[in-house]
Amino acid sequence: LPCRHRRTRRCFMTSQNHGYAVDAESLPNHWSELFQNENDGSNEGIVHQERPYFSVQFHPEHTAGPTDLECLFDVFVDAVRRFRNGEECIVADMIAEKLLFLPQVPERPNKVLILGSGGLSIGQAGEFDYSGSQGIKAMQEEKILTVLINPNIATVQTSKGLADKVYFLPITPEYVEQVIKAERPTGILLTFGGQTALNCGVELQKSKIFDKYNVKVLGTPIESIIDTEDRKIFADKINSIGEKVAPSAAVSSIEEALTAAKTIGYPVMARSAFSLGGLGSGFANNEEELKSLAQYAFSYSDQLIIDKSLKGWKEVEYEVVRDAFDNCITVCNMENIDPLGIHTGESIVVAPSQTLNNKEYYMLRKTAIKVIKHFGIVGECNIQYALNPTSEEYYIIEVNARLSRSSALASKATGYPLAYVAAKLALGIPLPDIKNSVTGVTTACFEPSLDYCVVKIPRWDLAKFNKVSTKIGSSMKSVGEVMAIGRSFEEAFQKALRMVDENVNGFDPNIKEVNENELREPTDKRMFVLAAALNEGYKIDRLNELTKIDHWFLTKFKNIIDYYKYLESVNHSSISPGTLRKAKQIGFSDRQIASAIKITELAVRKLREEYKITPFVKQIDTVAAEWPATTNYLYLTYNGIEHDLEFSSGAIMVLGSGVYRIGSSVEFDWCAVGCLRELRSQSKKTIMINYNPETVSTDYDMSDMLYFEEISFEVVMDIYNIEQPDGIILS
Repeated sequence: LPCRHRRTRRCFMTSQNHGYAVDAESLPNHWSELFQNENDGSNEGIVHQERPYFSVQFHPEHTAGPTDLECLFDVFVDAVRRFRNGEECIVADMIAEKLLFLPQVPERPNKVLILGSGGLSIGQAGEFDYSGSQGIKAMQEEKILTVLINPNIATVQTSKGLADKVYFLPITPEYVEQVIKAERPTGILLTFGGQTALNCGVELQKSKIFDKYNVKVLGTPIESIIDTEDRKIFADKINSIGEKVAPSAAVSSIEEALTAAKTIGYPVMARSAFSLGGLGSGFANNEEELKSLAQYAFSYSDQLIIDKSLKGWKEVEYEVVRDAFDNCITVCNMENIDPLGIHTGESIVVAPSQTLNNKEYYMLRKTAIKVIKHFGIVGECNIQYALNPTSEEYYIIEVNARLSRSSALASKATGYPLAYVAAKLALGIPLPDIKNSVTGVTTACFEPSLDYCVVKIPRWDLAKFNKVSTKIGSSMKSVGEVMAIGRSFEEAFQKALRMVDENVNGFDPNIKEVNENELREPTDKRMFVLAAALNEGYKIDRLNELTKIDHWFLTKFKNIIDYYKYLESVNHSSISPGTLRKAKQIGFSDRQIASAIKITELAVRKLREEYKITPFVKQIDTVAAEWPATTNYLYLTYNGIEHDLEFSSGAIMVLGSGVYRIGSSVEFDWCAVGCLRELRSQSKKTIMINYNPETVSTDYDMSDMLYFEEISFEVVMDIYNIEQPDGIILS
């Protein structure tokens, strides 16, 4: 729970299990409140103003939770020592001194320039339309004029009614300077337009354009951005606080690259600095491979990083938020099912992490907070780790001091609006003073509780291009991604597979044949090769050896295949309610069940209705039902016993466009959002069904009811039967 120190006003995450609190109004003379619960205002600690007595309601060192206030033990020990030596010992002052932070609060701007991300590209898609729209919304709430530069006409953020002014111009230093000269903004936001905006901002800073026109970079200082992007500086700064990056060297020629690789030892990973989506990166096992890779990489950047290869280690990410007053939280942690060596944008990702133990989770969380404070980041950042699967050894891979596709995923997975909060923090607003927009009453200075599981799977369209390798690795090829929510991993995972490709039934063992090379060197269809291998009786240990995927995930995959085999042995005329219910609980669709028991999808649906096996609607509230939610951010599950809310008919249902693919991208989200806005202007209640975490339409305040669900006959019919809308808009 978030607890705020009364004197310094700093807020800290604490773990606690008490069901009572001291009544602060009843405190005797010389006693005062030390900490206060930022959500409900209840007392969380008391301190004597003159004597060395103090007490807190939480557990500052407890192994079940954060250790953000373990410094209180240092104060206690120091107080004991001072008291024994007869020194002055006013504990209230000692604690305040320990927690004091002197902020540098920016002057509030009256007009802000926001740099968009420009045209969509691999590694930089619709997630920046979402983050930019959130940033504009936050500025409008604070009565600040917004000027947007974005040449992408298909985006929601360039639509009428959002930014006060929009310039459809290239995001290059020359054009941005012209806009600054004409508009004279007092602040600029660089972290809402991805790598494009960031690189442009760095160039403008180097050429002293911001100083020339007296424009203040809001949020994370530009020096911090450069520190995280320049791999040499980044490694030095990480090492200076006792943390580790993988042994690496920053080089600027092929000869230097070969020398560095000899020192580090093959295999190595080479990647370009200041690049997007792992562009120009790859693994080299020898000099010849590195030469070829370096020539390619230097066409994208004048700096190349040679890293020790950590292929096969776990990849874990944390999304961290910090304000100008040093209040710091981790909003979401995510684990890549695919091991290190595959770009996070190409990986299947699960939130929250499933295979970290408590010690590992808090070890990495503590490091994430230490790093973001050290770099002086204000707003949101993403930190990626490589974690040794057989020990607690870890390396920091990189820090993104900006909003990213992972930020969009974390926002949609948790219900925490990272971009909106980051924009407010850039203005110098303290994090505890911002409200949680889902509950409407609790503070945004909290770490969301997830009582569900989220799975993200990328979408590739490689078949549309001749002679393109289907292998996936350290540079991105995917053109979109989906996000599925369930009450079990199996349920969410199978949903996500169907979302990526509507022609797929789920974790189907009949799509691909077993190929050990594809398990070792992954392709876009590796999951179906894995399904085939499990179906043919491959042992989990052998699959772990081939794929480096954790045993926990492989066991869950095996659960699905084992049940599929069981369903194939069941006679459709005698399938029991229990068998059908369990199939639905581990994510089987009606069509998938029909395929296994040899009947039609409609026959399975009829059977379900007879047995009263229908999904329950659950609400994402960010606080695991501790506080009531004011927004209807919803998903369906068969792992439940009741709906989380009541329904009223009369709404209009709008179907979203689903996953980005070649030929269908952000322009269709623009259509969906325009449709929702028009319906709302006509005072119509709206229901949106979509599953793309990169879109504005899946922002829960765009519609009255948002279902983060599959767009299939089965699911849309289930929602239709529950909601009883007046109509449905398909396109």
